[in-house]
Amino acid sequence: MPCARNYTSHNAPRGGGGALEPHCLESPAPARLGSPLLPRPLPRPASAMPSLGVQPLCTEQYGSRGARCYLPSPDGRLSCVGDEPGRVGWRSLKEIFMSVFLPQGYPESVSQDYLPYQIWDTVQAFASSITGALATQAVLKGVGVGDQTSTVAAATVTWILKDGTGMLGRILFAWMKGSKLDCDAKQWRLFADGLNDLAIFMEILAPAFPACFTLIICTSGFFKCIVGVAGGATRAALTMHQARRDNMADVSAKDGSQETLVNLAGLLVSLLLIPLVTDRLQLTYALYGLFTALHLYANYRAVRAVCMETLNRARLRLALRHFLCQGWVPTPAHANPQEPLLPEFQRHLRVTLGAPLHLLVSSVAEFQQACEGNSRNYLIALNRKAGTVAVALRHGASSVDTIQACSHALLLETLLCQALPPGAVEGETVQKLQRQLCGAPDGEVWAALTETHQLLDRLFPRFLAGLVSAGWVTDRNLLGAEEWRLDWTPKDKKVL
Repeated sequence: MPCARNYTSHNAPRGGGGALEPHCLESPAPARLGSPLLPRPLPRPASAMPSLGVQPLCTEQYGSRGARCYLPSPDGRLSCVGDEPGRVGWRSLKEIFMSVFLPQGYPESVSQDYLPYQIWDTVQAFASSITGALATQAVLKGVGVGDQTSTVAAATVTWILKDGTGMLGRILFAWMKGSKLDCDAKQWRLFADGLNDLAIFMEILAPAFPACFTLIICTSGFFKCIVGVAGGATRAALTMHQARRDNMADVSAKDGSQETLVNLAGLLVSLLLIPLVTDRLQLTYALYGLFTALHLYANYRAVRAVCMETLNRARLRLALRHFLCQGWVPTPAHANPQEPLLPEFQRHLRVTLGAPLHLLVSSVAEFQQACEGNSRNYLIALNRKAGTVAVALRHGASSVDTIQACSHALLLETLLCQALPPGAVEGETVQKLQRQLCGAPDGEVWAALTETHQLLDRLFPRFLAGLVSAGWVTDRNLLGAEEWRLDWTPKDKKVL
């Protein structure tokens, strides 16, 4: 976005001996606090501008592009001098391309991971366009295009069943998983693209099984509609992350322009490939395998390039374990490459954040034990046999309270499921609690939980300060808390 200009005027000396002072210096607005953007290049000083024997009145710069200066003319008008006049033509073409396909103010208006993500996203979109064209040819052949014995009614019924099944899939998936897509956008993005490749593979194979053609096509349509929900939702989450000037609409619109250009290129390539693969199944399968491998690899590289500063459970688990082992909190750039993108086989507790009370306690005595030694805005309960941790949040709990509650649950997971090095933070206390939690009878688990409250009281202020100084966002989170909220009597008040 062009910066605001502040021109002031005053009488310049008319003699030839005095130098004109610059009336203003124009430069882009500074980046927002907390933004990981690189410092913007400032306009070049007057000494770097073309020397014409007079001092420039002002210099201006559009974003990070080349600066230019304004000089007074003998007739009193302003004359504009660019910094590199010889490259005006090339720069014009480049600026036209940037204005059409990149958000305004690029690169300052987007996150640092925008360009590598978009490059790999472009590659995967091109590969998906090619495999989609192969699938379209197979589906049209299966419904009877080119077959004189097939009827229009049969093809229409097949297509309606395919679309109807997909609509049901869209509704069911949005109902079951819609609230979870923001929390693990990277994993769901990979899931969506993998499922899309599976659906395309089913469509390519469908003509080889005419007896089951309708069933295969309907299943493929079901999968593709799930892909549409998951892909669209995760794209919105990534757009929110990339937009750094409240310019989500611009980033999303330019992303659509880039995808349209790539799909157009894919269509042109498909026009060349389709005549070659017609009635040649082996070549079709070979091209599908090649472009699918490229599609999956490009998707992996794209989501791996994303560096998110908001905390989900995977990133909070990495930050907390690193803090316990090393004594300091890793930055988002250090933790994001370690975030798991595929299902893990390590043992984890099932954590329910924002759980209803019946998941925590089943009696008044257990409720009193849960409140014992707890002055925080959450209650927590551990079920070792089921391998679950339930956390109830109080009405009005802030984002920091939610991070603390989830950190407590992940601390219990660390104590029960993982071994910490000898030099860990609070090493002796941690080892004692590990033995107590693992070996204590069920009736003594509440006492061990009270001690973990005390441990977290000592650790969390340092951990929270480390999160803030490392660049993590703490005023909002992606921890996936449910909507249940409790309100209980504080310890210092008595129930009448």
